[in-house]
Amino acid sequence: MHKNLLRLGVNIDHVATIRNARGGVHPSPLTAAKLSAQAGADGITAHLREDRRHISDRDIAELKAGIDLPLNLEMAATEEMLQIALRTRPNAACIVPEKRQEVTTEGGLDVVGQQEALKRYVHELKSAGIRVSLFIDADEKQLEVSSKLGADIVELHTGAYAHGKSGELQRIQKGAKIAHELGLECHAGHGLTFDNVGAIAVIPQIVELNIGHFLIGEAIFCGLESAIKQMRELMDKARA
Repeated sequence: MHKNLLRLGVNIDHVATIRNARGGVHPSPLTAAKLSAQAGADGITAHLREDRRHISDRDIAELKAGIDLPLNLEMAATEEMLQIALRTRPNAACIVPEKRQEVTTEGGLDVVGQQEALKRYVHELKSAGIRVSLFIDADEKQLEVSSKLGADIVELHTGAYAHGKSGELQRIQKGAKIAHELGLECHAGHGLTFDNVGAIAVIPQIVELNIGHFLIGEAIFCGLESAIKQMRELMDKARA
């Protein structure tokens, strides 16, 4: 783990997106994960979607077996995904909302509206020794119910902030403080870039950022290791 209190989780989904554009095995998400580790990542995140549009079941198995870093499996709250998580035993499972037609995750999980359905997933994952994370908007009620459900972690959705929505930074700052007060480990992610990561990285209650699409895109121009090292440097500078 990186010495700094703010960890960087690298999401390697879109390495698989590029691979799947033509089929075959190149580029390899596992190779990307290993390069990420060398560049200073503290963990690897991968979203196994129901439609398998990028990461595959085989990728998850290879990542679990082939890397030393903690694996964070992003998953929808479905029976299929629960059974995959229980078989794979990632370090953490982050439950996210998922719509087949969406291009990317559009917002946080509605844990308030779905708390009864989510109880079983949280219980079974935790019983298997898997840390449970809920990907939510920085809303006080969502945070309170996440705590009530027994989640270990909340990941605050930073998409609206990244798109410049007024008041979102203050909302995330408040949400991170509430999460900490509730005893929840606080992560954040979605849409973070070199230009906007600093204001999120400086929030003291946030202990991990999960960043993927931007880093994979930037890697086309400067290489994955260089992109991760630059992001790591910006995070460390903000936190310092």
